[in-house]
Amino acid sequence: MQKIWKQYLAPYGLITLGCAIYAVGFNWCYVPNQIGFGGMTGIAQIINYILPWFPIGMAVILLNIPTFLLGWKFLGGHVLVSSLYAMFVSSLMIDMLTAVHTFEPMDPMLACIFGGVLLGVSLGLVFLPGATTGGTDLVARLVKLKINWLPMGQVLLAVDLMVILAVAAAFRNIYSAMYGIIGLYISSMVMDGMLYGMDHAKVAYIISDRHKEIVEAIIHDMDRGVTVLHGEGAYSGAEKQVLMVAFKQRQIVALKRTVKELDPAAFLIVCEAHEVLGDGFRTYKQNDL
Repeated sequence: MQKIWKQYLAPYGLITLGCAIYAVGFNWCYVPNQIGFGGMTGIAQIINYILPWFPIGMAVILLNIPTFLLGWKFLGGHVLVSSLYAMFVSSLMIDMLTAVHTFEPMDPMLACIFGGVLLGVSLGLVFLPGATTGGTDLVARLVKLKINWLPMGQVLLAVDLMVILAVAAAFRNIYSAMYGIIGLYISSMVMDGMLYGMDHAKVAYIISDRHKEIVEAIIHDMDRGVTVLHGEGAYSGAEKQVLMVAFKQRQIVALKRTVKELDPAAFLIVCEAHEVLGDGFRTYKQNDL
């Protein structure tokens, strides 16, 4: 039962929740305010604007067929199946929500801010189990196979920008593109925060003459590993021991207090860590984003 939960129920539950938030964010913030939207959904907006009788969700499904065929070849069956599920569920939820409720227009700035947050959260929930919502999300996954050092949000930002400009051209409204770009930037930042920033990890470098005592305190009191790097003072030529420690955001106060209580003269550098993989932190998964 635990294996079924980890392999199917939990991931697809996250994807379903992400799809629901995606549909609400799109129908509530983007559609009534004619804000440019990226991806296949943005192209579907154009089709729906020209042919009002053609549902946006159905257009998304039809537009995604060639993209999914390409994804099967490069990403494999698991990603494709979960992405097909996400694409169908999000598209159906968009059309169902449109059928049962019509949202009123709101202040466009509020719409692009809250829409961007909702879209970022929804895509983060979909991407965490390894799925996509299809379209340019899937294209971004394919691009990231070749340029894997780029954060997923930035890849999507570049891919979706051209679609937003096309939507604005169809609506004949430059403000649609301007608000859409703001929403896209917010959603990419929120999504990157969910994908890479959940651990809020930091790295500290400590230079101290009492390094042995500091190592003991960090290992036993904070339950953190320490790596000892051998250095040399450039001016004095004296041998120095540099301690490198990866730790969680919530431990920063305890670390600084520990170091300064043991050696007030210690030299301490704290850096942001983009992500930390290993014992006590996140584990690496195949096709990791």
